[in-house]
Amino acid sequence: MPIDPGADIHPSAVIETGASIAAGVRIGPFCHIGPKVVLHAGVTLMSHVVLQGICEIGEETLIHPFAVLGAIPQDKKFKGEETRLSIGKRNRIREHVTMNTGTEGGGGLTRVGDDGLFMAGCHIAHDCLIGDNVIVVNNAALAGHCIIDDDVILGGLTGVHQFVRIGRGAIIGALTMVTNDVIPYGLVQAPRGVLDGLNLVGLKRRGVARSDITALRAAFQMLAQGEGAFQDRARRLGEETESAYVREIVDFVTGASDRSFLTPGKT
Repeated sequence: MPIDPGADIHPSAVIETGASIAAGVRIGPFCHIGPKVVLHAGVTLMSHVVLQGICEIGEETLIHPFAVLGAIPQDKKFKGEETRLSIGKRNRIREHVTMNTGTEGGGGLTRVGDDGLFMAGCHIAHDCLIGDNVIVVNNAALAGHCIIDDDVILGGLTGVHQFVRIGRGAIIGALTMVTNDVIPYGLVQAPRGVLDGLNLVGLKRRGVARSDITALRAAFQMLAQGEGAFQDRARRLGEETESAYVREIVDFVTGASDRSFLTPGKT
């Protein structure tokens, strides 16, 4: 796809040969678009945006000044192989955000879903897989290979260790370092992250039924205080629960992971 005549491109922008730019794209002053970049309909680059590498950006995404997307990974194992960054639809990417392409050893793809908000100065490293409706607050940073499921909120200045998974609907407080997996709907806070409860506010805002919230509370208590190892407690929950929300936690805990888990009261 060449540069569509319906795109609005400021004369000071640099568009390298090979870039694909759809109708309705707006590119502001002093942007630099690499030759392997694909911009879908309605994307807006405000000004001074740099897009590099194999980078595809979905419809109606808005990118603020000085964001750098698609640069090579900050990984010494990277040897120049062709890897990708894929960003979904209707994302809002604020000033100075950085998102890197993947690495061969990590699958070759960094992927961001739809409808996310990435606030000023946050970083998405190589091979991260980010779901829909994710909010990453100012200056939070994800190391490589992280998996962040839908509806997660990462507080300002949060750091997430490489290979960590954060389950759907979890919330991480500001100034928190997350070194282990976080269960769906978990609430994590403290400088060295502690699983301190459930994201009850988020559940209520999404209209989750009271019966499911009650089931989640009971499940959390069993995970916190039941007998046996954490994963054994989760398996017992799976045998007893009828709640799809609790089942989601069970499946998350019993699934494959490269990290251990944050458990209640444990850093």
